Amino acid sequence: MYYYTYMLKSITPGTKKTYVGYTVDLDKRLEKHNSNKGAKSTKGYKWLLIYNKKFKTINEAMSFEYKLKNDRLLRSKILEKSKK
Repeated sequence: MYYYTYMLKSITPGTKKTYVGYTVDLDKRLEKHNSNKGAKSTKGYKWLLIYNKKFKTINEAMSFEYKLKNDRLLRSKILEKSKK
């Protein structure tokens, strides 16, 4: 089993939000976020997966999630790449 750290971008008109999390199933997790059953801060928005990274352990995925959540420069770079 693999674990993924991922970043979402809101595609709801008029919003500029991103969200970072981790999961074992990217498709199911994105579906949950888009059906208002994901994280509290993602409810009411529609999301697009713009980045993911695969890890062998949950600890690696959680550590990278923490890093990505707190590294605004890295998040900005990922966001810019998704626009191209």
